[in-house]
Amino acid sequence: MMIKKLITKKIVTYPHISSLVLSKIIFFILFISGSAHAACLGDQNSTKAFTVAVVPQLPRAATYAKWAPLLETIGRNTKQCFDLVIPETIPAFEKLLFKGVPDFAFVNPYHEVMAKKRKGYIPLVMDSRSKLTGILVVQVNSPIKSIQELNGKEIAFPAPNAFAASLLIRAELAKKGIYIKPKYLNTHASSYRAAAIGDVVASGGVNTTLQREELALRESLRVLYETSGYAPHPFVANPRVPINIRKSVADAFISLSGTESGDKLLEGIQMPIPIRSDYQRDYAPLESLNLEKFVVLDES
Repeated sequence: MMIKKLITKKIVTYPHISSLVLSKIIFFILFISGSAHAACLGDQNSTKAFTVAVVPQLPRAATYAKWAPLLETIGRNTKQCFDLVIPETIPAFEKLLFKGVPDFAFVNPYHEVMAKKRKGYIPLVMDSRSKLTGILVVQVNSPIKSIQELNGKEIAFPAPNAFAASLLIRAELAKKGIYIKPKYLNTHASSYRAAAIGDVVASGGVNTTLQREELALRESLRVLYETSGYAPHPFVANPRVPINIRKSVADAFISLSGTESGDKLLEGIQMPIPIRSDYQRDYAPLESLNLEKFVVLDES
């Protein structure tokens, strides 16, 4: 069971909470509710909770384990309370985001483009260390040596609208005259494993999530293709959030960098060196990629 893996690997460590108690908390959150969900991370005296939705690139238990302690720290430092919501799938996350439900969200770059147009979401911070690139991986001993050999083949992706792991790859392949059969498996982890065990000949992902996989899995895969690089995932705010709170939250992210405990929290969410983000500079260029025809949305 996933909860046993959490206990064994000790994904989250609070010095004042035993792994058994923590595992019970996570068990309740992940298995009693419909999605991973935790109310009031941060200042327990706050009179309002701001909803934070996180795109589920990884299994929900792993995503919760990385984001909950960070939001707890950010909340204490800003005297705010955060309600963490992790939908089960990326399409479920998109429904919430494009309806403007969350106050804050961690989104992929093209989610920000779409969310900006629909609900005005404002990017606050992003990682400054590296560009985000999409990758296609195959089994390490696969006879496939070029992307042209993927024509007509079934390829796994996390979701239709995962930016670099799906949209960008599919668009770049189409421009090269390579037409594939996509198979959507909900998370980056599931996509990688489908290629590793031979369920598909290749799978899409991104450079950052592959590096967070177990060594044995990484060594079983080979990167066949890598896309151009773009600004990474931003932490964004709904424009209804007061500007002073948006600023304090962004400041709190940045202030964690350079401290031992803060660096560990930031590394866990793939934002090791956060900087302020600007839509026109960082994400407006994505509008010219013409990815709309590859977007698949559930508008129900």
